[in-house]
Amino acid sequence: MRKVIAFLVLGLMATGSAFGKSVLKDVKKRGKVKCGVTQGVAGFSAPDSKGNWSGLEVDVCRAVAAAVLGDAKKVQFISLSAQARFTALQSGEVDMLSRVTTWTLSRDTALGLNFGPTTFYDGQGFMVRKSDKIKSIKELNGASICTQQGTTTELNLTDYFRANRLKFKPVIYESNDEVTQAFFKKRCDAFTNDASGLVAERSKTKNPDDYIILKELISKEPLGPAVAHGDDQWFDIVKWSVYAMIEAEEKGISSKNVDKFLKSKDPGIKRFLGKTVGNGKSLGIDEKWAYNIIKQVGNYAEIFERNVGMSSPLKLERGVNALWTKGGLHYAPPVR
Repeated sequence: MRKVIAFLVLGLMATGSAFGKSVLKDVKKRGKVKCGVTQGVAGFSAPDSKGNWSGLEVDVCRAVAAAVLGDAKKVQFISLSAQARFTALQSGEVDMLSRVTTWTLSRDTALGLNFGPTTFYDGQGFMVRKSDKIKSIKELNGASICTQQGTTTELNLTDYFRANRLKFKPVIYESNDEVTQAFFKKRCDAFTNDASGLVAERSKTKNPDDYIILKELISKEPLGPAVAHGDDQWFDIVKWSVYAMIEAEEKGISSKNVDKFLKSKDPGIKRFLGKTVGNGKSLGIDEKWAYNIIKQVGNYAEIFERNVGMSSPLKLERGVNALWTKGGLHYAPPVR
């Protein structure tokens, strides 16, 4: 009897949410993906004056909608603060998070989250005013530093200064907008955030050259989508939606040429684009899921370049965000 019970317990653990709530069913019934995003972070997730969202993380939401619903436009974007994001995900207010959120051990375990593949490798930096002639973080000893409450940024700041026996005066605000405005209104000597976020905020000023982002980084900040524990199928869909964009870049498949690849005789490409049955069945969605992502949203290179790359106002180089074949960290497991 004990062996039977143990077997049943292991079976339930393996099937995950087989007897629980299915996010996929809810999304299909609703006809849209509810995606938690940051508001106002240029290049990552920001609405224009007409309420049209754009950004790298926004495109991740659209990729999931394309995979599940066949239409990248079927997304409801829900702006969430750093304090509200995890509660919103745990309560089911959103189906997934695709906002500036760092993958950490405590969030992955204690908060009951599953993080998808990293979509942007970042690190925490500092922005200062050029007129202050600060060249190094060590020169910020005793300075007042603006940061956002309830973030890894706040914790990293405290840890770094304590470890290096430096003193600082924390100037903490609840929202990113409040932190940014406080720095530009000279309520603090420096502004700390993910380096990409600093670049985004500087790009929106009238005189970007008045500000310097120090070269030193004090942390690793792997940013990517997250879902709640308990639904392995939904986690798989979000995870492989990201991997599909990375795989497409590696195979040279883009939104512009994907239709030509439909004629390919390559078994791997036929399977990837849904000409051969298998991948969609495994995920529980349409066989054309990857094709829909690439056709409607693009491969990883496309979403990077238009949102944060050299073709965007941020003009960030690929660096560690390049493919593994080009010296970067992005790598997709075999899509088969």
